[in-house]
Amino acid sequence: MAEDTRQDKRASFSAITEHSTNGMARTSSVASGKSGASKKLVIKNFKDRPKLAENYTEDTWLKLRDAVGAIQNSTSIKYNLEELYQAVENLCSYKVSPTLYKQLRQVCEDHVQAQIHQFREYPFFIMIRSIFLFLDRTYVLQNSLLPSIWDTGLELFRTHIVSDSAVQKRTVEGILEQIELERNGETVDRSLLRSLLGMLSDLQVYKDSFEERFLTETNRLYAAEGQRLMQERDVPEYLHHVSRRLEEENDRIVSYLDQSTQKPLISCVEKQLLGEHMTAILQKGLSTLLDENRVTELALLYQLFSKVKGGLPTLLQFWRDYIKSFGGEIVCTPEKDKDMVQELLDFKDKMDNVAQTCFARNESFINAMKEAFETFINKRPNKPAELIAKYVDSKLRAGNKEATEEELERILDKIMIIFRFIHGKDVFEAFYKKDLAKRLLVGKSASVDAEKSMLSKLKHECGAAFTSKLEGMFKDMELSKDIMIQFKQYMQNQSEPSNIELTVNILTMGYWPSYTPMEVHLPPEMVKLQEVFKLFYLGKHSGRKLQWQPTLGHAVLKAEFKEGKKELQVSLFQTLVLLMFNEGEEFSMEEIRTATGIEEGELRRTLQSLACGKARVLNKNPRGKDVEDGDRFNFNNDFKHKLFRIKINQIQMKETVEEQVSTTERVFQDRQYQIDAAVVRIMKMRKTLSHNLLVSELYNQLKFPVKPGDLKKRIESLIDRDYMERDKETPNQYHYVA
Repeated sequence: MAEDTRQDKRASFSAITEHSTNGMARTSSVASGKSGASKKLVIKNFKDRPKLAENYTEDTWLKLRDAVGAIQNSTSIKYNLEELYQAVENLCSYKVSPTLYKQLRQVCEDHVQAQIHQFREYPFFIMIRSIFLFLDRTYVLQNSLLPSIWDTGLELFRTHIVSDSAVQKRTVEGILEQIELERNGETVDRSLLRSLLGMLSDLQVYKDSFEERFLTETNRLYAAEGQRLMQERDVPEYLHHVSRRLEEENDRIVSYLDQSTQKPLISCVEKQLLGEHMTAILQKGLSTLLDENRVTELALLYQLFSKVKGGLPTLLQFWRDYIKSFGGEIVCTPEKDKDMVQELLDFKDKMDNVAQTCFARNESFINAMKEAFETFINKRPNKPAELIAKYVDSKLRAGNKEATEEELERILDKIMIIFRFIHGKDVFEAFYKKDLAKRLLVGKSASVDAEKSMLSKLKHECGAAFTSKLEGMFKDMELSKDIMIQFKQYMQNQSEPSNIELTVNILTMGYWPSYTPMEVHLPPEMVKLQEVFKLFYLGKHSGRKLQWQPTLGHAVLKAEFKEGKKELQVSLFQTLVLLMFNEGEEFSMEEIRTATGIEEGELRRTLQSLACGKARVLNKNPRGKDVEDGDRFNFNNDFKHKLFRIKINQIQMKETVEEQVSTTERVFQDRQYQIDAAVVRIMKMRKTLSHNLLVSELYNQLKFPVKPGDLKKRIESLIDRDYMERDKETPNQYHYVA
């Protein structure tokens, strides 16, 4: 009923009832009134709900059942889907929902049971649910104990099909067979596998029915493959195979396996292909990979081993052992002494590159490398230190055209890294000081800047005490230059100027290596000049004593040959020999030795350099490479050379066996003094100490390697010299004697 509230007039209202196709009554209302008038309508419900037509429920269910059957059997549906949806809504509106839900479940269950032998997929539930959506969203939603229509379908499918042992076995075996085919390189239908495994996952049976068997099969497959391929393939090929297998398995996870399988699957592959063969892989291939510098495979090895439990510690141990073994071979093979330092530098560069690029700059690997270098380089005491000093000498000498200043600086930096590993740094210091003295005194230093740069590096590494004497040598050279300027001015004021130009280097005895004094017979002109300089120097510095050292003296001689005039840069000993040929044509070795006073070994070397070297200014009779007692020498007037000034004094830069032995002995002597001083210093402070504690304290203080037996000898020596004494009751106890 509708009323016009503003006018006291009744509006006409008529209701038209017509029947729809589903049997329900549909009502439409038409309101009429005066045109143009504004009306307010109030619509009220029927007092009674319209009754369903007789047999409406049964007839509608029959329609719905037919539609469900058509969907299940993949045939066409006779009715309009919207009509079917409306029918479900109508039934739900009239409290038929419980009955409808039970009937639908029963129809679906009957179908599933009937079709179990050929059932494969379950998309029909999507369409069925869309028809019964109203039932799902009203009645089912309001009843929390009832599963949704979709879940009902899954439950029926799980209960009657997947849980059936025969169906489940056949399905899983089929899936596993397809995966095995793919692992063997064949092409399979990945979309089918994705659908089947997605179905198992939706039904919540993926883990129990499939994953356990899948992982067992994977374990078996890769265990057998790992054993077989470790025998058949070399390590680089095997590593690439493992990497490829891991990529394939990750791809399977992305393509069709459930994400939850990733961790156990990858772990299984890594364990069977890597974890079980770690030691075998490293024993078989690490040395080869490092020897051949296979950077790509080494990086892959590190990457793969980092994924396996205990992989990196195992790799670290083998890496350390390899460095010790390879480096030990370089250091402990005397035949390789000539190239030892260069080989060590190359080896260090190579290992640094591996640690940086292949081992991800892992701190543990870098520290293990340093520890290994320190171990093997000290396996052979003293020799590496001596050879490093000589290597530095070869790089800092004039005439070394191998490197620019920047390259030389880089080489010195690399040498300092090797130098750090050496325990006996005093051996290096002794040989370095001897070689530095020669470079400075003979004028063979390539660059003062490079010398000072090396000195600065040593000072930074070992402290000021280590380099104080070396710095003193440079100071002496600078002071000598100032003294020579003053001496030249002094000589200009002399009444009898000399035709010989004299340059003298004043060396402080404590700074420079000790040289064995050698008396030689100098020409009168030289002796006179020495006396003049001595008078000049002592006049300025009273209380000092000058001792002349001829071994490192050198001179420039002017000589005339048939070809013309030449200048010869020679040592003082070579000068004395050559000056004899101003007085005569030919001399025997014995005559030369008597005239010059040069020691026999030194004279042989000198004559050999003049008569058997590249620049032969003397002729030897008979000819030969070695100088014998009966040999005679004469001046080679036919001598030819493309240069005007010829250097023949390189002999001075060469180290003799005697020099090497003497330097080594001097180091050992210095070590004994240092041990004695350390023992006295400790005992003076502690007064009383047991033998073991004293030895322990000495190891902490001494900076060079020393054996317990050597320490015991020094302690005995100090007891004999009354610096300390044994305890009368406890012989193992020492007392300091003031």
